[in-house]
Amino acid sequence: MTLTPDGRSGRTIRSVQIAFNIIETLQERDRIGVTELADELGHSKSTVHSHLQTLEERKIIVRDGDGYRLSLRILDMAADVRDQVGNYDVIQDEVEALAAETGEIAQFGLEEHGQVSYLYKATGERAVVTASQVGMQQPMYSTSLGKTILAYLPPERTEEIVRNTEFEQITSQTITGPEELYDELEEISERGYGIDDEENIEGLRCVAAPVRNEETILGAVSITGPSSRFTDDRIHDELPEYVTRAANVIELNTKFS
Repeated sequence: MTLTPDGRSGRTIRSVQIAFNIIETLQERDRIGVTELADELGHSKSTVHSHLQTLEERKIIVRDGDGYRLSLRILDMAADVRDQVGNYDVIQDEVEALAAETGEIAQFGLEEHGQVSYLYKATGERAVVTASQVGMQQPMYSTSLGKTILAYLPPERTEEIVRNTEFEQITSQTITGPEELYDELEEISERGYGIDDEENIEGLRCVAAPVRNEETILGAVSITGPSSRFTDDRIHDELPEYVTRAANVIELNTKFS
């Protein structure tokens, strides 16, 4: 019996876990051989080889020289996942427009497994380089996207996520406990936008606005930039207007689609 990241318990199958560990390692390493993969994962070569053969037969991976890599079928699967999100084209257009208008990084995220998952990212002409990328998951409590989503989720879902969160001091500014987080969620719901004040990466600040429909929150849209440009005045005046405007356009298109 294991506990999932969002607090749900259930049985897990060891062979499936091994298969996904192989896939995640191939994602990180691009290409890797059987012996190296077995050593890295702590399994026998025969076990790893059997899983590789199965994944290759299912066209999830391909043999590449003396190693293996992920196949292009992953791209097809990713496209299907993306298309399952309502109004993806509108989200893409608005995030791109937000990045072009501000010159910064613009992103759209939604909640999965108690974390914020990045659905789309666009880079403006003045944007700084960050590690976030589409498909990546990050903590809810240390990101403007995550905290904004938490503030507008149904209370029982927010409580479930917070209850099962292991708080880590990522920077000196990071929220480190439920009480502090709930205080900030209350502020976000009152003012209508969330802030990451160098809580996830030192030197970077973010502002996010919720994207809602009549029943729940769909996700959030944000802009990210260096603290030298994201001053206190801008972060509480000018910048929230940008993300709120983008969120409203996505909401309207969702409502009338």
